Amino acid sequence: MSSISFIGFDFGLKQIGVAFGQSITKTAKPLGVIRVKSGVVDWDRVSSLNSEWQPDAFIVGLSLNMDGSEQKFHPQLVHFKKELSKRYGKDVHWCDERLSTVSARSELFEQGGRKALKKDLVDAKSAQIILEQWLFENS
Repeated sequence: MSSISFIGFDFGLKQIGVAFGQSITKTAKPLGVIRVKSGVVDWDRVSSLNSEWQPDAFIVGLSLNMDGSEQKFHPQLVHFKKELSKRYGKDVHWCDERLSTVSARSELFEQGGRKALKKDLVDAKSAQIILEQWLFENS
């Protein structure tokens, strides 16, 4: 069985959490964040991560409210997903990410208390949770 690798994203308007994972172990690790300034994603950083990790596909957290309705930044999220596909020519899959940030904060707090709840760490951990959820459900 060959491994398929992925980069997962937890999209935000100021920064995007990033994780890398693969299908054999269905695990992922946080890689950090990509900055978003004035609505513009740091595509140079995305390209660098794509070159370094060479994923087979991307997973993007689909931000929904608890009632299933779209969050207010849904158009920017859809644009990000389309740009990933267009720029890198790889499949991009959605993963429902409801409660991923809550889970990330809880896991980080258990590991390191309040000092572990830095925004960069939370967003990267959220991307890890999103990617592992997608791997568990789809591979």
